[in-house]
Amino acid sequence: MTDTALSLAGIFGWALLAASIVPVPSEPAVLAAQQAGLAPLWLLLLVASSGNTLGSCLNWLLGRYLLHFQHRRWFPVGPAQLDKAALRFQRFGGWSLLLSWLPVIGDPLTLAAGLLHYPFWRFLPIVALAKTARYAVLLGLADALLH
Repeated sequence: MTDTALSLAGIFGWALLAASIVPVPSEPAVLAAQQAGLAPLWLLLLVASSGNTLGSCLNWLLGRYLLHFQHRRWFPVGPAQLDKAALRFQRFGGWSLLLSWLPVIGDPLTLAAGLLHYPFWRFLPIVALAKTARYAVLLGLADALLH
């Protein structure tokens, strides 16, 4: 594997982790790769967006199957919190997933979508759009500043 491929795989992995419940930022890695000229902007956008979207899909899956354990003592969310999250998500609907790119609230939103059995075929395009738009703006602004 070439150094570029390994670096792109690292960016993919970092972006995936950033979208999971692991609190790591992916922006520094993506911007460092851009500044180093690692790959064309479109490829950085594709790799980072794909990794970040996949991380959100894993959150959705985790949420989808986590409810099987809701009556266990270690389950992190109580029934009242679950009901509150359900009401909030239902109030704003799937379009709230457009905010999935935001730090702190984005990951819980994608987890809540799974918990509440939001259809995956609706989930995926909304989240992919939000994640791709975020990286497009980030890379576009950085490109404008670099040139």
